[in-house]
Amino acid sequence: MRRTPPQSPAGRRDRPAYDRQSLLEVAVTVFNERGYDGTGMEELARRLGLSKSSIYHHTSGKEELLDLAVGRALDALFAVLDEEHRAEDTTATARLEHVVHRSVEVLAAELPYVTLLLRVRGNSAVERRALERRREFDHRVAELVARAAAEGGVRDDIDPHLASRLLFGTVNSLIEWYRPEGGLPVTALADALTAVLFDGLRGGAQ
Repeated sequence: MRRTPPQSPAGRRDRPAYDRQSLLEVAVTVFNERGYDGTGMEELARRLGLSKSSIYHHTSGKEELLDLAVGRALDALFAVLDEEHRAEDTTATARLEHVVHRSVEVLAAELPYVTLLLRVRGNSAVERRALERRREFDHRVAELVARAAAEGGVRDDIDPHLASRLLFGTVNSLIEWYRPEGGLPVTALADALTAVLFDGLRGGAQ
C-alpha cells in the first residue's frame, strides 16, 4: 500500500517556508559566495530546498533578485544624502562628515547587500543601472566635498572627485574584513574611520 508523505498542519507537504524577503536573503548569500554570473536557478533551488517553480512563484528570476538586492543597498545610501539635504543650517563640512559616518553604519547594517553592489561589473542591464546610480552617488558626494572646500572646512588642493573616491574607497573596503559578529561596535567603527579620514582631509584646509 502506498503511503502518503507527511503533511504540514496546513495540509501541505513539509518543506521550507519562504517569503520574498527570506528568499532574497538566501539568494544574496549565494551570489556573494559564487558570484552572480556563476549562480544558476538550479543552485538557488538547491540551497533553498525548493523547486525552481516555487522560486518563480515569488520572483521572475535571478535578475530580479539582483535588482532587488542592489536597489536595497543603493536606496539606503541615497537616503543618507537625502536626510542631510533636509538640514538647511548644517555646514557642508559637517554634512560631508555625517554622510561618511552614516555610510559606514549603512554598510554594516546592509553588509551582504552592499557587498553584492560593490561586486557588480555591468554585465547585465540591472548591473549597468546599478553602476549608473553609484556614479550619481559619487557625483553628489564630490559636490559636497567641493562645497566643504569652498567654505574652508577641508583642504582644497585635492580634486573633489578624487577626494570622494578616496573617502568611499576606504569605506567600501570594510566589506573585505568587517564582520558584525566580530564584537566591534558599529558606532566605534564609524567614529574611528571618520576621525582618521577627516584628520587627513582637514590637514591642508585654510
